[in-house]
Amino acid sequence: MDDLNPLAGTAHLLEEVDKKLMVLLRDGRTLIGYLRSVDQFANLVLQRTIERIHVGNEYGDIPRGVFIIRGENVVLLGEIDRDKEQKLPLKEISVDEILDAQRREQEQRQEKHRLVSKALKERGLAVNAELINEDFC
Repeated sequence: MDDLNPLAGTAHLLEEVDKKLMVLLRDGRTLIGYLRSVDQFANLVLQRTIERIHVGNEYGDIPRGVFIIRGENVVLLGEIDRDKEQKLPLKEISVDEILDAQRREQEQRQEKHRLVSKALKERGLAVNAELINEDFC
C-alpha cells in the first residue's frame, strides 16, 4: 500500500537520519554532511556539512556547518560508504587552491563556448550560448 501514500518516498529518508550523506544540488554544488532532520517536503537539515569542490582528480572541502536544503533543490542523495571514501583516487588540496582551479576551469569552459559560438555564427547559425554544453564542445 506504500504506492498509494504520497509521503512514502520522503518517509524512507527517515532511515537515513544520522548517516553521512552526499547531496548533489540543482545548482551543481556537492554537500557532504550528517542528516539530522527531514520533513514531508524532503527538506533536509545537514550538520557538520562541507561543500566539496572537484576539479579533475583534486578536491577541496569548504566547511559550511549546519545547512538547510529545500527538497526541490536536491538532485541526488546517497549515503557515503566510509570504507570507499578512504580509498578514493583523489588528492585533497587547500580551499584556496581548489577555488583557483575551479575559476581556471570555468574560464576555460567559457572560452571554449565563446569559440564554438563564434564558429557557428561564422557559418550563419545563431545559437543561444546557454544551449552550448560540454558534450557539444
